[in-house]
Amino acid sequence: MPSSLALTRLLQLCSANLPVGGFSFSQGLEQAVELGWVDSADTSYDWCHTYMHQAMLHSDLPLLAKQFDALQNHDLKDFAHNEDWITATRESSEILMADLAIGKTMLRLLSNLQDLQTHQHFAYIQQFRSLSFISSFALAACLFDVQQDDMLTGFTWTYIDNQIAAATKLVPLGQTQSQNLLFKLATFIPHCVANYQTGPASQLGQSLIGLSMASSWHEQQYSRLFRS
Repeated sequence: MPSSLALTRLLQLCSANLPVGGFSFSQGLEQAVELGWVDSADTSYDWCHTYMHQAMLHSDLPLLAKQFDALQNHDLKDFAHNEDWITATRESSEILMADLAIGKTMLRLLSNLQDLQTHQHFAYIQQFRSLSFISSFALAACLFDVQQDDMLTGFTWTYIDNQIAAATKLVPLGQTQSQNLLFKLATFIPHCVANYQTGPASQLGQSLIGLSMASSWHEQQYSRLFRS
């Protein structure tokens, strides 16, 4: 079980109030709603569950675990190598932009948390001018002394929390519907943490054609609430 302090640090890292700008991005969901692909609580569930099953299990979580291990082993060469693979798995310019924007903001936030400046991993913040959200989340977990499985759980939660928050505005969904969706989707998180794909980074990846198309079309959507 995580220590009480590590648990509070994880809750802070996963909080919607963390000022990294994740609430500004819908990750293609806004265009999916515009196209009528997502128009109810059920289709919102399908959208999130598909991403968890196809992307979380096969790219996001294994790459996050690799970045955590690289930092724990003080292997910055492997960390930089994995970062290249992470950015290569972002399938549209908007999704890549969102990932890098949130990651860069996370780096800036971590560099200004004064109580972390004596931590053994704090110097790594200065090594990178920008990072993906996955890599910066792994760095934050190391700085917060969060265990790997707890980090993976928290990362998956941040995805469904942000997506359901976006769906609440876009579909729109009622607050009770949204809470029911979070409750239902969360039951899949332990499966993701326990069963993500292993292997070298070169064997990891995803192919969500609908998400890629929605994200690309969103770049030219006439009126929109979100940056992606």
